[in-house]
Amino acid sequence: MKSNTENPTFESYNRDPKLYDEIFDENDNVRETYRTLFNLYSEHSAKDFARLNDKAKSSFFNQGITFQVYGDHEIKEKIFPFDLFPRIIDAEEWEHIEKGVLQRSKALNEFLRDLYHDKKIIKAGIVPLNLISSSANYLDQMNGFDPPGGIYNHISGTDLIKHSDGKYYVLEDNIRCPSGVSYVICNRTALKRALFGVFNHYQAYSVTDYAENLLEIMESVKPKGVDVPNCVVITPGIYNSAYYEHSYLAKAMGVELVEGRDLFVENDFVYMKTINGPQKVDVIYRRIDDQFIDPLEFKPNSALGVPGLMASYKKGNVCLVNAPGTGVADDKAIYTYMPEIIKYYLDEEPILNNVPTYHCSRPDELKFVMDNIATLVVKPVDEAGGYGISIGNRLSSEEIEEVKRTISASPRKYIAQPIMSLSVHPTYIEDEDCFEPRHVDLRTFTLLGQDKDFVLKGGLTRVALQKGNLIVNSSQGGGSKDTWVLKNNQ
Repeated sequence: MKSNTENPTFESYNRDPKLYDEIFDENDNVRETYRTLFNLYSEHSAKDFARLNDKAKSSFFNQGITFQVYGDHEIKEKIFPFDLFPRIIDAEEWEHIEKGVLQRSKALNEFLRDLYHDKKIIKAGIVPLNLISSSANYLDQMNGFDPPGGIYNHISGTDLIKHSDGKYYVLEDNIRCPSGVSYVICNRTALKRALFGVFNHYQAYSVTDYAENLLEIMESVKPKGVDVPNCVVITPGIYNSAYYEHSYLAKAMGVELVEGRDLFVENDFVYMKTINGPQKVDVIYRRIDDQFIDPLEFKPNSALGVPGLMASYKKGNVCLVNAPGTGVADDKAIYTYMPEIIKYYLDEEPILNNVPTYHCSRPDELKFVMDNIATLVVKPVDEAGGYGISIGNRLSSEEIEEVKRTISASPRKYIAQPIMSLSVHPTYIEDEDCFEPRHVDLRTFTLLGQDKDFVLKGGLTRVALQKGNLIVNSSQGGGSKDTWVLKNNQ
């Protein structure tokens, strides 16, 4: 179905009536929120957008805004694909999203506190014990320990989709090392450079205040007895896929970016090596996975971490952001219990809906999944980046049988969900020199500190650049858009 846009840039744009289009309504009219922007873009030709697209790519390249993709035999460094048409979320819609993601983050923090202390939710029969004990991300080392400020998931990334019914649904919660916020900020900078003046027509919230709020959150959970905490960001190094983000955030906060070899522990305190001698470190924003942060506690051959770091942490001499062991709560099997978790700890109804989810460790749900794989998305509970996902209607009969064998070998490791109809958004397709509908999702970023919380008014809108593809992750060929959250006066 072709949109009646009277706009040469969009003359080949075909709206699919089965999908929720964020720009065009069911009558092919431009939605009110986008009308001004759409008219502004109509002033540009396809050649203009080709030139502007090249300008945006050059901006990303010159700033070193890249990510690493790991292949079978090599590591490739790529420019993060960026789309020129921003996504707009109005004030009312955003208020609903912000309240919902903050609710989930607070509930997950209470859940983690309970899991590592009294385990009341397990004793109440709401979350099964075997789901926790079988999780690779549950750390016995955290039992009975109270992190500074009582915060476990200081930083949460919540992935949302807008379904064909126009409502938002949570796809998953990310509270180990959620990434992507640097691209949110850089997308805004790139769009301003490419299309100067567009922002004069909208009152959108800034996204550049994330770093200062992150630093405040880190300082709020400083160890006892510390007046002015010394904060650092620890990275696995330049070959990590998110290294650009690590370096960007450290620079934006005005703190040191370190590797494990730059730190050492002495008398259960953490120190940083400097040309002026050792300098005590109080708060560490870690971008290293649990199993690599301390070779004395976890993987003994890890060269990424700091020997003795967990001992210092357990004695309250340093704070780790996020806390080790948070991964047990962003296990996709735990996701199925989020409505109950919210009700149990907060005594509230969930503000944001879960996607209906089947966990293959439950015999009746396993049978349903096995009988209906062709209409489901199967996901491993502990993978990230879009890896390991099987979309049933894209599989051959032989591939379906292979997925069944994989699930049967380890049912605990897999969940399944209906194939959700992700909303689509006009996206500039370089090879076609025009805008086409592409599926999008939204990752929001929530910060929790001691007596402080913050939700970034914007987010990472990720785009599946391949036609019809539902996987938006950059590691799977996805890109991103600038995301505008409008102020109340619009």
